[in-house]
This record gives sequence, structure tokens and C-alpha cells, in this order.
Amino acid sequence: MEMPKSLLIRDDLKARHIATRLGLRHTGTLGVVVKAKLNGHIGSIKPVLAAMQAANFRISREVEAAAFRLAGE
Repeated sequence: MEMPKSLLIRDDLKARHIATRLGLRHTGTLGVVVKAKLNGHIGSIKPVLAAMQAANFRISREVEAAAFRLAGE
């Protein structure tokens, strides 16, 4: 809150709700991955997402589909 242009990166739903209530900018891990794709830092989110899922990162099919749409894949 002391650094207005900061971006909070959280995947915990409760923490994200609190961040929203406090007016903090926030995103999740997938948001960072999608942004990396859109900024040209990675060519595709598919291998990154596959590696995350192999490491037990859980994501719903709806969120996965939304990430692919936002990344243009």
C-alpha cells in the first residue's frame, strides 16, 4: 500500500479478495505467464503451464481456457 504502482502476485483466493478490497493491483501466477507471452518473453504458455501442472499447480479448466484465450493460443 506504501508503493502504489506495485503489483501483488498471489494465487490464494482469500488474499486476492483482500487485495481487491484494499484497492491493490494484483494478479496470479498465470497472469504473470500470460503477460510474459504478450510481451514476447516466451513463445507459448503451453509448455510453462504443462510444467506447472507437472509440479502439482492446480488450475480449473475454465481458468486454463481463459489463460489460453488471453495469450492468443
